[in-house]
This record gives sequence, structure tokens and C-alpha cells, in this order.
Amino acid sequence: MSHLTSGLDSPRTGRRSAGPAWVAVLAACVGQFVVILDVSVINVALPSIRSGLGIGEASLQWVVNAYVITFAGFLLLGGRFSDLFGRKKVFLLGLGVFTAASLLGGLAQSPWMLIVARALQGIGAAVLSPATLTILTTTFPEGSGRVRAVAAWTAVGTGGGAAGGLIGGLLTDYLSWRWVLLINVPLGLVVIVASAVWLAENRSGDAAARRLDLPGAVLATLGVGSLAFGISQSETHGWSSARSFVPLLAGVIALLAFIAVERRAREPLTPLGIFRVRTVSVANVITVISGMAFYAMWYFLSLYMQNVLGYSAVETGLALLPHTASIILSAQFAPRIMRLVEGRVLLALAGLLTAAGFFWQSVMGADGTFLGTLLGPGIAFSFGAGLMMTLLAVFATSGVGPSESGLVAGLANTSRTMGGALGLSVLASVAASRTAGAGGGPEALAEGYGRAFLVSGVIIVVSMLAIVFLPKSRQTSQEVS
Repeated sequence: MSHLTSGLDSPRTGRRSAGPAWVAVLAACVGQFVVILDVSVINVALPSIRSGLGIGEASLQWVVNAYVITFAGFLLLGGRFSDLFGRKKVFLLGLGVFTAASLLGGLAQSPWMLIVARALQGIGAAVLSPATLTILTTTFPEGSGRVRAVAAWTAVGTGGGAAGGLIGGLLTDYLSWRWVLLINVPLGLVVIVASAVWLAENRSGDAAARRLDLPGAVLATLGVGSLAFGISQSETHGWSSARSFVPLLAGVIALLAFIAVERRAREPLTPLGIFRVRTVSVANVITVISGMAFYAMWYFLSLYMQNVLGYSAVETGLALLPHTASIILSAQFAPRIMRLVEGRVLLALAGLLTAAGFFWQSVMGADGTFLGTLLGPGIAFSFGAGLMMTLLAVFATSGVGPSESGLVAGLANTSRTMGGALGLSVLASVAASRTAGAGGGPEALAEGYGRAFLVSGVIIVVSMLAIVFLPKSRQTSQEVS
């Protein structure tokens, strides 16, 4: 972590010691790490959970979906909480709920108890995740300090997603499936105590005078949660099924009602004027589209390694370490490169590198090897993805005041989560249709996974078209310098 946070500027006050800044970065990174880790770590433990609690296949899917749906649904509200009630209070609240829910899930004695715990974990994560980014954007002004802090946040958070398979495999194989949840408890308690003592509060007087827009909060939560639920149902029932279509339609209606309410609210949850800030609106559009490919890449790589190449869960996690290292390195190089290259150009180059890596990875077969099939393309698209995610986070949180920093953090996290959920559903359908057409077997599976990476490359290229609408960001490059 010392390497990740090296070179950070002093916080906003300019006179404070580096200690509080280090604490802010450390707290934000650890918080984001556990949030992203719990999206992927549970997948490896699902077979053990099924046998340990006697869960049926339908209920087993809810162990995953309960977290994803509540996480997506409460992100906007969680982001606004940081603006209204202060980043420290909200960070501690989110981490406290997340830690308590992890304990409840780890001690669960029945399927329903585990599913409830996962839903509570998702709510805690939705409050916690935007607060982690808000901590950084309110501690560091726009410029080199913020870019380095966001780079560390991106690298550590993405590392949590990539390390989920390895950590989950080790804990499940050598301890118990319960430890994929219980591991959060000691980590959460340590961070809660340290943050309570060292993390400074930061809330503007303007935000302190506001009230919570309850109708907007309810409609936003219902709308995004319904969309997430509909997308999750489409993976098993198809897009035309009423189980998918009805919640998707309900989500759209709720969000349209949300927009109508926000237009008239005196103190809206999401002031619609925020979308007139082009860095915010365009960065979120790119985040949604590119997120469709980013979330799915870990999923299809894991399936290819285990279902085609015969890797164990632990071997799969180890094979993904170069990908994780590439993302961490690229996120750390981003601030240095931004001194030399204008932000839009760098984002376009990162997108092209990511797309090229996906196209390269699409050439996979049943006789693939780690060195010949996985390492080269994995380093390419992971390095590009790390750059993209860092740059998008910087763009998405630029051009707004401190009183809106929680809001834009919530928007960025919502865009990333919804894009990932949509992409996984769409690309899983693409892979399944190709596999079915190839007749089944390892070669057919490889063709299906390869087609998913091919489409992922196209998705990244499409997302890059929106870069032309970003404002010229030479100013950002100068601030980094």
C-alpha cells in the first residue's frame, strides 16, 4: 500500500500532515477491496454452500443475486448519504452493516438466513462503496493528489475482484465456505476502529442544511433494483420471459417517475443539472458500456480455465495474478502518463489496447495453454482496463463541488454495476448460443467463450465513440503535472 499511495499530495487544507491523507487512502482502498471482493469470492464457494446448507439450485442463485440487486439498488441513495450526513459517519455505517452482515452470513444455519445476510451485505456495500470514493475526492482537490489516490483505489478495488477466485478457493479448500464471509469480520473491525480514531469528517455547510428527498430515494432504489433483478432473471429465463420483462418494465417506469419527481423537488436526491456537467455524464455513459465487458472478462476467463483447461479453483486464481498485477501497474502509471498525454487521447489509447487484448483473447481453443493462450492477451486487456477505469473515475468525479462528491461517486458506482450486470447477461447468452451451435464439448465451450471476448472487444470500441463528447481535458493534464 505504501507504493500505491506514494507521492500523494497533501489534502485540501494544504497544511495538514500526511498522516490523515494516508489514513483516508488506506480506509477507502480497504473498503472498496472488500466490496468488490464479495462480488466474486462467493462464486467459488457455491458448491460447498449447496452441500453444507442443502440449498436447491434456485435458492443458490439468490445467494449471488441478493447481494448484487441490493448493492445496485441502494448505490444512488448511499452516495447521497455521504453528502448529507458526512463521509466519516456514512463510511462507518456502511462498513458496520457490511461487517455485521458478513458475520450473520458466516454463521447462517439455513438458506434463508444466508440470503438475508447477503442482501444486508449488499445494502452495506452500497452505502460503503460511494463513501470510499467520496473520502478521496473530498480529501484531495482536483489534480495530481486526487489522480494518484483514485489510481490506488482503482487498483486495489479491481484487485479484490480478480483475487476473489483465489481467496475463495483457498478459504473453501483449507477452512470452510463460511470463511469467505467471516474473513470480512476482523478486517472490518480493524478498519472501523482505525477510521473512527483517525479519519476526519468532511461535510459542507450547504449539504448539512439539506433534507433527504424520500420520494426520490424510494423511486431510485426501486427503479435500479428492479432493473438489476430483471437482468439477473434474464440469465436463466431469457429476455422475453415475464420473470425478466415485468421487473425490467417496472424499473423503467420507476426511473421515469424518479426523473419527474426530481424535476419538481426542492432538494432532489439527484439534481438533474449534474448531467449538464459533460465530464460526469459522458464518463458515466462510457462506464456503463465498457463495464459490460470488464465484469464479464473475469467470469469467462474462470470458466475457460476450469471447464476447458481443467484448472482447479486455486489454480485459476493463481493464473489470474498476472492480470491483477497488470491492472495495478497501469493504474499506478496513469498519473504519470497524464502529465504527457491529454486525457481524452489517453482514454482512447487505453480503450484500443483493451479491445485489442479482447480480440486476441477471443482466439482460444480446447488445447490452449497459460503461456500460449492466456498470458499475452491477459496482460494487454488488463493493462488497458486499469488505465480506462482510473481515467473514467477521474472524469466522473471532476467538475463538481464537494457537496456533490457523494452523488457523483454513487452515479459512477451505479453505472459500473449496472453495466457489469447487463454485460454478463448479454455475453452469457452470446456464449451459450455459440456453444449450442458448435455441438457441445470442450471445443464448443472454448468457441463460446471466445465469441464472448470478441463481442467484448466490439463493446469497448463502441464505448470509445463517446470520447468525442468529453470536454478537452488539457487542464486535467496540467493539474496532474
